[in-house]
Amino acid sequence: MLRPSLRKPNQMRPVSLETAINKWAEGSCLIKMGGTQVLCTASVDFNQPVWKRMQNKSGGWVTAEYSMLPRANSTRKSHDAMTHDNRAVEISRLIGRALRSVVDMEKLGRHTINIDCDVLQGDGGTRCAAITGGFIAMALAVKWMLANDRITENPIMDNVAAISAGLWRGDLVLDLDYAEDCEAEMDSNFVVSGSGKFIEVQSTGEQHPFDQEQLIQLMDMARTACAQLISLQNQVLE
Repeated sequence: MLRPSLRKPNQMRPVSLETAINKWAEGSCLIKMGGTQVLCTASVDFNQPVWKRMQNKSGGWVTAEYSMLPRANSTRKSHDAMTHDNRAVEISRLIGRALRSVVDMEKLGRHTINIDCDVLQGDGGTRCAAITGGFIAMALAVKWMLANDRITENPIMDNVAAISAGLWRGDLVLDLDYAEDCEAEMDSNFVVSGSGKFIEVQSTGEQHPFDQEQLIQLMDMARTACAQLISLQNQVLE
């Protein structure tokens, strides 16, 4: 069955990565995946988070905040509603976990990197785009820290990218757009490292249970797609 975008089942949407979008942030990236656009900025705080200071812990921290702008979707969502968005809180935690998994906190020193991921336009896969673009913003912030002698070693141990996949009208498909996501029988998000290892897997049977073989096939598709995204990340960061 033809997908709404006429893509093949294992084909991603067109991806673009543009850096230096924000003149003030130590790192920034605008990622576009099809109709989804997410602005990711990384801000360096020269202090540990309060909880680390209170517990007298060493090393730095990476944290993330995710939000959708009021008209990121087909209907407007007020700024007040955005401040009480449990979905945004859950996605913020996912992004933070994903990025922290590839950072040596001791080498980061007593610094905090704050990653802000603001969805300018949503068309499916916003959390995955935020992780992929957020990594670039973080890597650029680390380059800034090294250039300004804030740290002496690169704390980033590996790349990280993410992609969605699922079961749509009986077919296993990669990188669901909004039209597919609304009808998906199974919806998954995969976070993958540069070494090809999985950092996080989120899969839900939206309409009925799914079997192990379907999940394994989606994991294979996701690993291949994330390798392509990581290659794009490295090209941008060279």
